[in-house]
Amino acid sequence: MAKSKVREREKEEAEAEEVGGVISSPAKIPHACHFVCGSNSTYYFFTTSISLLFFSFFSFSEASRSIPTPTLSSSSSHTTYTTASTSKTHHVDYTIIIILTVSSAAFLAFLLVSAMAVLRCFGFKLKRKQTRVTSNSLSSLEGISHEPLDQKDDMAGESGNFSVRKLSWDEIERSTNNFCKVIGSGGYSNVYLARKPSGFWAIKINNGSERLNQVFKQELDILLHLQHPHIVKLLGYCDKQEEGALVFEYVANGNLQDKLHGGESSPVLPWKNRMAIAFQIAQALEYLHEKCPLQIVHMDIKASNILLDQDLNCKLCDFGSAKMGFSSTVRPPSSSMKSHVLTMMGSPGYTDPHYLRTGIASKKNDVYSFGVLVLELVTGMEAFCSEKGQFLTSMVGPRLRDGGANVAEAARMVDPQLGAAGFDVEEAKTMLSVSAMCLRQSPTLRPSAAQILQTIHEKIPSVSFLQSHQKQIIY
Repeated sequence: MAKSKVREREKEEAEAEEVGGVISSPAKIPHACHFVCGSNSTYYFFTTSISLLFFSFFSFSEASRSIPTPTLSSSSSHTTYTTASTSKTHHVDYTIIIILTVSSAAFLAFLLVSAMAVLRCFGFKLKRKQTRVTSNSLSSLEGISHEPLDQKDDMAGESGNFSVRKLSWDEIERSTNNFCKVIGSGGYSNVYLARKPSGFWAIKINNGSERLNQVFKQELDILLHLQHPHIVKLLGYCDKQEEGALVFEYVANGNLQDKLHGGESSPVLPWKNRMAIAFQIAQALEYLHEKCPLQIVHMDIKASNILLDQDLNCKLCDFGSAKMGFSSTVRPPSSSMKSHVLTMMGSPGYTDPHYLRTGIASKKNDVYSFGVLVLELVTGMEAFCSEKGQFLTSMVGPRLRDGGANVAEAARMVDPQLGAAGFDVEEAKTMLSVSAMCLRQSPTLRPSAAQILQTIHEKIPSVSFLQSHQKQIIY
């Protein structure tokens, strides 16, 4: 009996050592990086997971078999259940707990490492892809319009098809030779001639101040949206300094003010060209008021803001006073007289009296100024005579008699420098009638730019040469 118990105990110890050997030799797990990024990642993931599950199950089964089965023994007084060794049983119980804990922890750690490796691998690939897309997008945007002038001199193409370049201040200084030649000036800006290998440009430099900086930004914003053959082209700009610089095409033949009122040194501007200028400015106004998406009011139509090329075609310039949008701009009632004077726009002799009284800016302000310009073209007189201190509208307006002038009166009002044979009297009468309608006191009674354009087109034969030679205007 004692020998059988000894053999039983030896058998149990051998089985316990076998279980301990299983625990002491852990399974070999593939490296996480190879598991995620290798070609057999899916195979390794599932096979390893299944191996761990079988490992846990096998460990539990072996431990269960190691637990001794209770034996029934009989005695005279009572029945008892005994085991070979109580201490061995507790040892096996602890072994089962250790096996399950270690197996579960190893499996969870493996899953965690694998998941982190997967996320890292795919996240890296996605980041690289997004970086490539972003880089390509930035490259395409940078190639659109922000090359320095040095790299591309042919800045302007055909009418309505040109790029606007952003320049450095050094480029502005070099191209103007340190601002050595002024070709124009105003109350708040100077215009300098810029020389480049492919031609000339006019660069407008605004005087630096906080308010004028806002004016510069507004003018730039407007010019970036304009494309019309009779509006000066914006070629580039620089906003790196307080002054601000706008780069325009150079229109080499001066302005209308000099052509009309330049004195004896300036040749007389022919009648046909005067009518053509009126027609082209009406086209530009129709574009600004009706065809441009922003609907712009220029607010400073005058002879000095009309540039002329070698063929005496005109270009409207200076949008520093322009206003955007269909709605009118109203001066606040609480404005002081000083601020009112500073914010009023326009030039003496051209400014709409209704705007001066009310502060309301509208498209009809430009129509009024156009009426004054027509009077200048017909009569050859300045809008404001500084010697007499009188406006042209005050001197000539009463002679228009509401509906214009008759033929005889029209003939007497035409610029005497043209001579008796230098103009068409019927055309003069028509243009004076157009001017009278534009100068009406009530803005609502004034014609639109489109109506003015239609009248000139139908009743002024002198502009017919423009229609046969002029390129089609694309708005």
